[in-house]
Amino acid sequence: MKLRTYSLKLPLAHAFTISRESMDWQTSIIVELEHDGIRGYGEVTENEFYGHPRSAILASIDRAVPLLDAYVTGDPLELFDSLLAAVDGDTFAASAIDMAAHDWQGKKLGLPTWKVWGLQWRDVPSSSYTIGIDTIPAMIAKLQEQPDWPIYKIKLGTSHDLEIVRQLRDQTNARFRVDANCAWTAKQTVENSTALRDLGVEFIEQPLPQSAPLEDKRWVYQHSSLPIIADEDCQIPTDVARCAEFYHGINVKICKCGGLTPGLNMLREARQLGLRTMVGCMVESSIGISGAAQLLPLLDYADLDGAVLLAHEPAAGVVVAAGQISEPTTAGTGARLLTDRLAEYLLP
Repeated sequence: MKLRTYSLKLPLAHAFTISRESMDWQTSIIVELEHDGIRGYGEVTENEFYGHPRSAILASIDRAVPLLDAYVTGDPLELFDSLLAAVDGDTFAASAIDMAAHDWQGKKLGLPTWKVWGLQWRDVPSSSYTIGIDTIPAMIAKLQEQPDWPIYKIKLGTSHDLEIVRQLRDQTNARFRVDANCAWTAKQTVENSTALRDLGVEFIEQPLPQSAPLEDKRWVYQHSSLPIIADEDCQIPTDVARCAEFYHGINVKICKCGGLTPGLNMLREARQLGLRTMVGCMVESSIGISGAAQLLPLLDYADLDGAVLLAHEPAAGVVVAAGQISEPTTAGTGARLLTDRLAEYLLP
């Protein structure tokens, strides 16, 4: 099996700001696995916060080359442990290869990936649209540019978070979700939760830092007026059971957990533990979004707007429009790389 990687610079439609960083473009790595004329695609984005620069991800991907022929006849679900060992535990590198392997397998079998897994496509959730931190007029303008979404996810972590939500609420009756990206204290979270509940907010995502004392996380879990969803605290499969003590649900990110294989396992375990389930995304192309969308039948919540946040992209696949996610009916994940458009995105 042949491996090829593409390093891309993806332009955002607007600067995207959360409590700890801001970006105007995203560095993305596309993995292409090819055998017998079939091409499978996976994607992972560079992430300095989690310690995964592009150079390190590419080096880890190269270490997996000796394993790749096993995917010609082997099941990605059964090969994941070998993959993770091959990349020395680099979950970001593993995620792109694992996604590409599932895409290749589905195309070989002539089935969408979710069907290969035996899932049923019914009652899947709509996606939220994310509004990054900005001035309040700019955040209102971003909402007005995307007026028909049923759910908006609002990034918070400012000195005037409640005022942001109040003014956005004046613009729409849609459901709100908020994500503080570790920027609040326990006291702030509990106090904010009551006001946010009254403003039509559905849940709060990762309000406390990962380093916050466990007693603070437990206190928030017990006293918040809204469900608390783990993100930064739920990165890999072993985090799921621990989160059941401090959170009402988990947000699985494919790049952080290592791919579709561990993502599938994490969601199934979360459901067994009575946790609410969500899959989120980075700012990424339709290749990564198409992979993550295969998990929709296992979700209570979805945040798969990463490609919508781009100004344009050299990929296509599952369509997310006004929150509605098209059912993947083509073989594999449905992802396609538009090679005739690559030149303007390629990094050296």
